[in-house]
Amino acid sequence: MNRDDTTDEAPDTEADRLVGASADREDQAVEAALRPKDLDEFIGQEKVREQLDLVLRAARARGATADHVLLSGAPGLGKTTLSMIIAAEMEAPIRITSGPAIQHAGDLASILSSLQEGEVLFLDEIHRMSRPAEEMLYMAMEDFRVDVIVGKGPGATAIPLELPPFTLVGATTRAGLLPPPLRDRFGFTAHMEFYEPAELERVVHRSAGLLDVEIDTAGAAEIAGRSRGTPRIANRLLRRVRDYAQVKADGVIDREIAQAALRVYEVDARGLDRLDRGVLEALLKLFGGGPVGLSTLAVAVGEERETVEEVAEPFLVREGLLARTPRGRVATPAAWAHLGLTAPERAPGGFAGGIGQQDLFGA
Repeated sequence: MNRDDTTDEAPDTEADRLVGASADREDQAVEAALRPKDLDEFIGQEKVREQLDLVLRAARARGATADHVLLSGAPGLGKTTLSMIIAAEMEAPIRITSGPAIQHAGDLASILSSLQEGEVLFLDEIHRMSRPAEEMLYMAMEDFRVDVIVGKGPGATAIPLELPPFTLVGATTRAGLLPPPLRDRFGFTAHMEFYEPAELERVVHRSAGLLDVEIDTAGAAEIAGRSRGTPRIANRLLRRVRDYAQVKADGVIDREIAQAALRVYEVDARGLDRLDRGVLEALLKLFGGGPVGLSTLAVAVGEERETVEEVAEPFLVREGLLARTPRGRVATPAAWAHLGLTAPERAPGGFAGGIGQQDLFGA
C-alpha cells in the first residue's frame, strides 16, 4: 500500500476534541490495528455493504476491475476502511492520497502514470482537488487516458498517455461540492449514515477484544450512547475509559466506570462536551433561548465564529437541541430539558420553547 498523503483537515478545535470526528495521529495508528479486513467483518452500513458486495463480486466474476466508487458522509464513519476493504476484496494494491495534495494537473498525472493494472486509488476529500486536476481526472476515469501538456504557449503539445485500468475510490464529506461531470463518472455511489447505538455497541465490543480490554454489555452501551453515531469517536472514548479503568479500578469496564471516566473527560450522556454545552448555556442563560446572531453567540462563548458554526453547531442541530433560523440561533425544548432548565413561557423573539411557522418567517 502506498500512502502519498492523507487529509481529514478540520479546525484545530475539532482536532483537539475528544468527541471530534477528525482523526489525529493517535487515531490513525489505532484505527490501522482495529480496521476490519473484509465486508463480513465490517459493522453497520448494511445497505452500503450489500450493494458494494454485489459490485465487487460481479467485477471478480468478469475478471475486470471494479467500477469507480464514491463514498460520502461525515468523518469517522468508515470511508477509508471501506476503500481498503475494496482493495482487499479485489486482491489489488491500494494507493492513498487526498484532494488538497493534488493542486496541479501534473501532480495527478504523476500518480496516475505510476498505477499498476487493477490498483485502487483512494482519493480522500476529493471535493478539495484543484480544478485543472479535476478536469484531467474526467478523462482518466472514463477512457483510462490523460493528455500531458508539454511546453507553453502556441508551441505547447498534448501527449496522450495510456493508463492501465484502475479503480478510483473517492471519499468526501461534502458531496454537494462535487461537480456533476465528476459525480456522473462514478459507477457506484454510497452515502454513509450515522450509526445506531446498537451498532456502535458492537463496534465497542469488537475493539475492546482487539485491545484486550474487559468490558461488559452495560459499559459498552454507555460508551456507544455517547459516541455521536460515529465509530471513530466510540473507539477514542473506549481508549480513554480503558485508561481510567486501569488507573482508578481493576481494569474492567462496567457502566459505573464508564460514567465516571466520561465525567472526568466532560462528555455527557448525549455526547456533548464542554464546547457544546457552553454554546447551549450561553444561548439559554444569556439570551433566553434566542434568537441570537452567530457572531454574538460566538463572542459569548469566547470562541471564533467559524468554530461555533462548523464544530459545535452541526451536532447540536442533528440532535435537535438547536435550530438555525433566518432570525438567528434558537434553542429547542430539548435543549432546555437537557440542561435541566425551565423554558420561559415565551422566549424573546416569539419562541415559546418551540419553533412555529410564524416564527421561522419572522411574522
